[in-house]
Amino acid sequence: MLKRARIAVFVSGGGTNLEALLQAQERGDIPHGEIVLVCASNETAYALTRAADHGVPGVAIPKKLLTQEAFEKTLSLKLAEYRVDLIVLAGFLSILSEAFVRQWPERIVNVHPSLIPAFCGKGYYGLKVHESALARGVKLTGATVHLVNEIPDGGRILAQKAVDILPDDTAETLQRRVMEQAEWVLLPQATELLCKQITES
Repeated sequence: MLKRARIAVFVSGGGTNLEALLQAQERGDIPHGEIVLVCASNETAYALTRAADHGVPGVAIPKKLLTQEAFEKTLSLKLAEYRVDLIVLAGFLSILSEAFVRQWPERIVNVHPSLIPAFCGKGYYGLKVHESALARGVKLTGATVHLVNEIPDGGRILAQKAVDILPDDTAETLQRRVMEQAEWVLLPQATELLCKQITES
């Protein structure tokens, strides 16, 4: 039987990237990995409903009620309980400390809705990224999947995909196109790549 890396997906909101990962797993596009846990930074995240709909355990660890240390300790206990090998940040809006990240070298992957280094950093998340791209008047945007590390540069880029900006785009239509054409394609591919590396190492 094929060995599979055990994946935890961290979320904060609706979970569209989580849904893309779950569907990719069900299609057999992540043969070296298995999503075993979904961790949400708030109890109202619709991503928890998506996880339940696919039979994946989900847990809410409300960041706003905890100190950073308590939040990360609770996360670490859950990761240990589910014997997690890889963390995928899929619309996770809570910042993880350097100390936490250092415990997971080359084992935390994130997706960002722009072509890094453009439109990234503090304050750039969700629709704000796409609003900024439109305000700047660029013709191309896209998504980036990268490894997270404690170094300020954000980690090694695994994949990028460009997406055209159309003349009549709004932030909402652009966000949808970036998700469909880039995020939902790249994130499962990068996750499988890392899972394969983990299981073969």
